[in-house]
Formats: sequence, structure tokens, C-alpha cells
Amino acid sequence: MQVLVCAVGGWLGQGPGCAAERLPNIVLIFTDDQGYADVGVFGARGFTTPNLDRLAAEGIRFSDFHVAQAVCSASRAALLTGCYPNRVGIHGALGPASRIGLHPDEVTLAELVQQKGYATGMVGKWHLGRPSQFLPVRQGFDEYFGLPYSNDMWPYHPEAKPGTYPPLPLIEGDRVINEAVTPEDQTQLTTWYTERAVKFIERNKHQPFFLYVAHSMPHVPLYVSDKFKGKAPQGRYGDVIMEIDWSVGQILEALRTHGLDQETLVLFTSDNGPWLSYGNHAGSARPLREGKGTAWEGGTRVPFLARWPGKIRPGSVCREPAMTIDLFPTIAGLIGAELPRHRIDGLDIWPLLRGDPDAKSPHAAYFMYYAQNELQAVRSGPWKLVLPHAYRTLAGSPGGQDGIPAKYETARVTAPELYDLAREAEERANLAAQHPDVVRRLEALAEQCRRDLGDALTQQTGTGARQPGRITER
Repeated sequence: MQVLVCAVGGWLGQGPGCAAERLPNIVLIFTDDQGYADVGVFGARGFTTPNLDRLAAEGIRFSDFHVAQAVCSASRAALLTGCYPNRVGIHGALGPASRIGLHPDEVTLAELVQQKGYATGMVGKWHLGRPSQFLPVRQGFDEYFGLPYSNDMWPYHPEAKPGTYPPLPLIEGDRVINEAVTPEDQTQLTTWYTERAVKFIERNKHQPFFLYVAHSMPHVPLYVSDKFKGKAPQGRYGDVIMEIDWSVGQILEALRTHGLDQETLVLFTSDNGPWLSYGNHAGSARPLREGKGTAWEGGTRVPFLARWPGKIRPGSVCREPAMTIDLFPTIAGLIGAELPRHRIDGLDIWPLLRGDPDAKSPHAAYFMYYAQNELQAVRSGPWKLVLPHAYRTLAGSPGGQDGIPAKYETARVTAPELYDLAREAEERANLAAQHPDVVRRLEALAEQCRRDLGDALTQQTGTGARQPGRITER
């Protein structure tokens, strides 16, 4: 299937009679544990992000953009497949010894764009299965350089018992090129990823390409190169974000150098909110409630920026809800790729992405899961229904210091709570008693979702969930 595209009033349109254009390059930058307020245009304090702010000025900023689950592996599964992570059997954060990964029958963004002849490359953190049968080069990427999982899953972890984690490997393709990443190596990760990304752009400048840059930072332990060490008044966390911002600038410069600005869609977001227990080594979700590892807004709502000169209206702000699962079908629509035959959960949000002022979310609802398949919240329009569940919180106490986390407490939602996020995103004013009709409507949506994907909290098994891949290697 070929998509015909043309300029309509200076912006990308679709329809008969248009001339076919070159397919766009796609650069997707995904950081780790960067909070909602950790970008200048989202209210960052104590450090600057001029290149990210430039993305917003030259493109669009989403103020209500979400991950499908506020934890590493699950979030990445959703991003790359367009599915809720529990639909593809991925929960939580897979450890080095995990015997599962993304199933080979799932279609990743890389495999999607390969339909149209794209070159595909990835640098950074994978975290969708360590065994070689699950690595990026087996999931549609022509090349890969990075870590197979989080950078704290290594022998130097201050909170883990000795022997908990094996040496942390650095991988190229499906081959280990450094069997034991050191602290000094970690200071170079952002630089190495950036250099590889720039070289990938240069090598593939004459054909459409998809580049996925999944930074290991600012996940703890925080490491930064000498060129940014001590630069941010906020401290080490600010240094790390400023180096990520530099990386974005290097990628934008590479696109400009090779004359690819007008032909490239650049997307930037984070895998979940900040890991608040790490205190001064964590980011901020201000003014949102809680952070990583929860279904509250501070856990799932993340900064999102997109830029495509001539196609996305510069300086736009989208206030409609959207989610990482929507990028997969949106990209498919832009390049004319066929969607998988199996079910996905995302919907095409191109009208939102290009900055149409009257565009609305195509979703009747989004569903927020966490832990081992617990349905914890439902979002529909401005309304969010938080369902009974237990969650972790610092309960107002400060986080840890210098890489040592504070202890979480356990809090509970004992009855459904309703929040109007259009009026206040802080989730403080529970309106369930005032709007029982809205509660009933969202509870009905939740029940439909339980029948499809299941819910451990109500002990329901869904009929629409698929199995992860399981190790076959010896």
C-alpha cells in the first residue's frame, strides 16, 4: 500500500491527486526515569535544556502524554509494539536472568518500517530480553549498540546482596564487546550512544531510516562525562540531563549537516516518571502526584516533544491525552505500512501530532496497569478513575541522598477515586461522590478491559493477552 502525501496550506495532508514524497526518516529518543518537569519548557529548575526547548519551539509539546506502564520493560514493550504491555506478556522490569522476552511474533516499530525499506538502528538500553534470541537485531534492527537492561543491574549496586547481579555487558549486534562495564565506562555511555547515532545518520542519509536512541540515563546510578560534570546548579542529576540535551543537539546538528531537517520526524519522551526514592539523584514530576512505579500522574505522565519542519506546526501545544502505544499506528499511517494482523491498542494520532488546533484524542479510554497485571486506573477524556489498589509512596518524606534511596511506605486506595484532570492534574480533589454517573461509566470501561486483558486485583483472566517469548537457548 502506498500513501500519497502533499502539502496542504504548508502542512502535510493526505488524499487523491497528491504526488508521492520521500518517506520520512524517524528518530525516536527515549530517556530513562526522566520526570515530567525535567525539561525546560515543562518547568525544569536548576539546569537548562536548550536543545529540547528548541524541539518544542520548532515543533509541538504534549502536556498530557503518557506511558502505558510506569516501569522499564513494560514501558518499552508498549512503545515498540503499539500494545499494552500486558497484552504482549511483558510486566515490570526483566532481570538479567529472566527467561522471557518480547515474543518473535510481535511486530516492533523496526519491523514495521522495514516493510518500506527503512534502514533501522538502535543505540542504548534494550530491556526486552537478555538472551540473544530476544536482542534488537532479532527484532527488526539492522544494528545495535548498548546495554541489554538497566545500568543498575550490575555488581556495584549499593542495595543488592553480593552476587545478585552478574557483570553488566556492553553489546554490539548480538555479541558482547565488553563483558564487565565499569563505572568509568558508564561516564561515557551518553557520549558513546550519541557518537553511534550520528554515524548511523551519516551512513544512511541517502535512504529512509529509523533510529531508536534509548538513553541509559538518568536512571541511577547517575554517571556523566567530564564535559558536563559539575555544570548544573541542581547537582549531578542536572549534569546528566544537560548531557542528554547535548546529545539531542548533536543529533539535530547531524540532520542539519546532511540536509535532512525537512525529511525527519524527531520524537522525544521518557519511559516513566522519576524514581523519587533517590531524592537528589531523581528528577521531578512537579506538580504531579507520585512518580515511577505508580499509576498516579507522576508515574505515567511524561514530557513529549516532536519536530518535523513543514509538517508539524511550530510552537504548538497539545493538551489532549495521548500515549506511547499511539506512536506505532501513527508512524504506520505516515509511511503507508500495514499494521500487524494481531490486535494492537494504539490509534493514529497524526492530527494531534501535527498540531491541528481542533484535533481530539481518538481513544474512548486509556487503561493504566502496574505490577503483575493490576488494573489500577482508567482515563477517559478529562476524567481519571483510580481503582482500589496498594501503591508505594514517600508520604511526604524526602528521598535519599547521593545514590542511596529512601524507603517507600505502602498506601492504599480503598474505594474508587475520581479526578478531573482538566481542572487539576495534581489528583487531590476526589470527585467520585459528586459524579456517580461518571464513576459508573468508567467502571464499565474497566470491566470491559478486564475481560480482555485480565486484572489480578479482581482475579480475572483476560481472553486477549498473548504470551511473551520464552528462552529456547541452552
